[in-house]
Amino acid sequence: MTELERTALKVGQIVRVHQKIAEGGKERIQIFEGLIIAQKHGDGPNATFMIRKESDGIAVERIFPIHSPVIAKLELVRTSKVRRSKLYHVRKKGSRPLREKVIKKKAA
Repeated sequence: MTELERTALKVGQIVRVHQKIAEGGKERIQIFEGLIIAQKHGDGPNATFMIRKESDGIAVERIFPIHSPVIAKLELVRTSKVRRSKLYHVRKKGSRPLREKVIKKKAA
């Protein structure tokens, strides 16, 4: 895994965001790994990117400002070739095991 420049983010990449979180008087790092499904506002000061991850059949999406001081590090996990600039259609595609469970319950 390589560390990314903040302006080198692209839709379709799977990244690991190391985010600083303050709890009480302490600060810790929390990692959020997922697919970049959208990037908005170019590379300017308002630029953001949206990451989606799915764990245990529950999808979580978070929007991060690119130039936020809260982001400690960005790691590139994998790059995919995509043909769209926004991957919102990924939301409709559920995890296959979850779909199979629902179909089996309806049939029974």
